[in-house]
Amino acid sequence: MSIEPYFLEKFINCTEKAAYGAFKFIGKGDKDAADKGAVDMMRKELNIIDMNGRIVIGEGEMDEAPMLFIGEEVGTKKGPFLDFALDPLEGTNFVAKNLPNSFSVLAVTEKNNIFGAPDTYMEKIAIGDNLPKNLLDLDNSVEQNIKLLSDAKNLKPEDITACVLDRPRHKLIIEKLKKMNVNIKFISDGDVSGVISVIDKNSPVDIYIGTGGGPEGVLAAAALSCLGGQMQTRLVLNPQEEKRAFKMGIKDFSKKYNIEELVKGDVMFCASGITDGDIVNGVKENDNSYEVSTFALHKNTKRNLKTTNIHKK
Repeated sequence: MSIEPYFLEKFINCTEKAAYGAFKFIGKGDKDAADKGAVDMMRKELNIIDMNGRIVIGEGEMDEAPMLFIGEEVGTKKGPFLDFALDPLEGTNFVAKNLPNSFSVLAVTEKNNIFGAPDTYMEKIAIGDNLPKNLLDLDNSVEQNIKLLSDAKNLKPEDITACVLDRPRHKLIIEKLKKMNVNIKFISDGDVSGVISVIDKNSPVDIYIGTGGGPEGVLAAAALSCLGGQMQTRLVLNPQEEKRAFKMGIKDFSKKYNIEELVKGDVMFCASGITDGDIVNGVKENDNSYEVSTFALHKNTKRNLKTTNIHKK
């Protein structure tokens, strides 16, 4: 089964309109207003597409967020049944403070093919394509994984670049990487772009390692599934979160998930820049129009494009 190729342009339009919705709040210091601006625009565009859409990963539980919540139905209720993981504004702080690397992102599969990750932490390790299958493992030490990767790439550890979210919880990982003379690229927030950097030919990053958001892990897995990267993840849950995860149907809290267990079958992925970033440029505004750059993928048709579109205001 496959998602009809013409849907890609429609989903690009959704993330581009959402990007502009947030763009109006760049540097205003109000991340909630920026988030609402993106959500309102994305919902409006999703609801005019002929499909039976369902949000699997969104802005929170129904009682927590009145916008694009988990379980919300989108579309005209005519057409194929599709599931969505989305973040209308990835990098709310970046928009509020006018910093790089904020974007609007969504991933789409056919029904029941997205893992409904709870909004908790998730351990992640990701590498690019053209490497032996199941090369790395979360249960290996940092040193073991770097050695396996450097050997597979025929490089020395000091020639490897690791991307790590700059957080106190990663102190031990960072110390071990430094001891091996691995180059470290720190990111300050939002690890979707960090994970995707392992398959970006213009990026020096060889490996992403560390703990970030569960929903972001699924979004990144969608992009990697289209481009052939590898990823292994595991939820990090406190006792309260375990109860919530159990209600969502997750029974094994220590299970390691690969890409195919996070997103199955055909996948579409779109990320549109709000502020300039590593993946795409930010929104550029003119008197009567604005232009948005998007990175878009379709797994089954092998489409991989970076496009810039002009929209009338």
